[in-house]
Amino acid sequence: MQVLVTGADGFVGRTMLRQLLSAGHRVRGAVRPGAGDVVGLSPAERAAVEWVPLELEDTASVRAAVASRPEAVIHLAAVASGADARRDVGGAWATNAAGTARLAEELARLKDAGVADPVLVFASTGEVYGSGPARPRTERDPLLPCSPYAASKAGAEAAVLEAWRRTGLRAVIARAFPHTGPGQSTRFVAPAFAERLRLAKRAKAPVVKTGNLEPVRDFLDVRDVAAAYLALVGRGVPGEAYNVARGEGLSLAELFARLARLVGVRAIPELDPGLVRPADILHLVGDSSRLRAATGWSPTIDLDVTLKELVDAQAD
Repeated sequence: MQVLVTGADGFVGRTMLRQLLSAGHRVRGAVRPGAGDVVGLSPAERAAVEWVPLELEDTASVRAAVASRPEAVIHLAAVASGADARRDVGGAWATNAAGTARLAEELARLKDAGVADPVLVFASTGEVYGSGPARPRTERDPLLPCSPYAASKAGAEAAVLEAWRRTGLRAVIARAFPHTGPGQSTRFVAPAFAERLRLAKRAKAPVVKTGNLEPVRDFLDVRDVAAAYLALVGRGVPGEAYNVARGEGLSLAELFARLARLVGVRAIPELDPGLVRPADILHLVGDSSRLRAATGWSPTIDLDVTLKELVDAQAD
């Protein structure tokens, strides 16, 4: 199968490429023009991917990227950092919502022309559910985003579903809950904690600055998330949304403590108001029963294994 991966040079994108290549697919990796070499892949893996430029805010660029008539598109390209989205709300909407609408429309054009019938798996986020009850969220729960990032992803979902209803585009939405692993940017919580703890150990500092540690999150390994996206290519039902989640809550306080043990440091977390997210979601855990029933997917990597690999990779 020919599969196009957008955002192929990102944290999830690199893992997605590796899994697709391992499964024997023909892989095209779409990256922003001038992105340079993709780190985190071996020379052989980079050589096995056909690289194509993609600027989601340019219709001609999107059209050119899908001109090879892919059988499946795994759409990962996005402003993925909540902090980045808050700094440029309009830019986040332009990339995440309008860019996704352009991609869905160009794929629908291929279907309308009778030259391809692609599957589109759109990587959304569990954050679209916003604040709610302290129980696992299901796909039947309302979307109540409370951040520019989540709102732009909800907008993208609306665009994808509109294209499905209007054209029959085989579009599937994957709402991924937090995921981590080696190579993730320190703009995200687990690698940020690990880095601060390593620095505290080196400096023999007794205190580590953190944001609010009360929120509860549902963490996955990035490899399990990529496996879910691949499973949805073949077995997702068009027009449906699927939670990609472990179904287990972990407070950020416990995440901090686990990482401190792995780093080998006894450090006291200290609240830094500058690190507190506005309108943070206190409890965000996902129910992935629909995904498991449709595809047979389940997470295979224990979180402690993921966190150890994350810490070890930072130490290298």
